[in-house]
Amino acid sequence: MIERIAELTGNEIYRCYQCQKCSSGCPFAQYMDFPPAVIIRMIHFGMKEKLLSSETIWVCASCETCTTRCPNEIDIAHIMDALRQECVREGFKPAGKNVYLFHSAFMSSIKSYGRVHELGMLGKYKLKSGNFFDDLKLGYDMYKKGKIKLFPHKIKGMRDIKKIFKKIIN
Repeated sequence: MIERIAELTGNEIYRCYQCQKCSSGCPFAQYMDFPPAVIIRMIHFGMKEKLLSSETIWVCASCETCTTRCPNEIDIAHIMDALRQECVREGFKPAGKNVYLFHSAFMSSIKSYGRVHELGMLGKYKLKSGNFFDDLKLGYDMYKKGKIKLFPHKIKGMRDIKKIFKKIIN
C-alpha cells in the first residue's frame, strides 16, 4: 500500500515521525473517523481495507493545512486525494452513506465545465441521494444573493481538463 501511494503522490511517506501537527491543524479533524496522522500510520502498516473504507479520506477538504504544517514536507492533502482515487479504482464503498455520491457529482461538474456548477452538481447529488428538501431554503437564499448561478459556464482550457481526467482514469 505504501509503495502505491508513494508512487501516486511522489511522497516519502516513511519520513512521517508522527508529530501530529497535521492532525492538530486540520479544521475537519473533529468530523473524521481517523485524524490525518493516523491515516499516515495506517498507510505505514498497510491497513488497506480500513483506509479505503474510512470516512476521513472523503471528509478531507484538501485545504492543505496539514501539508503546510508538516515539518517533513509530506503532502498529506495529495495523499488523501490518492486514497480516494484508490478507493474508487478498487471498488471500496466509502463509510459515509452519501459521501461518494457527493464526490462523484462534484467531480462530474469539474469534468464537464472545468469548475463546479453548484446548481447542476447539487441537482445530480439530490437525484442520486433522494435527499431533495433538507436544505432547499438555503439553496434558494444563496441563489437570491447571486452565490449560485442558474446556468453553467466552461472555463478556458477544457482540453487540458479532459486530458487530466483521461490520465487519472487510465
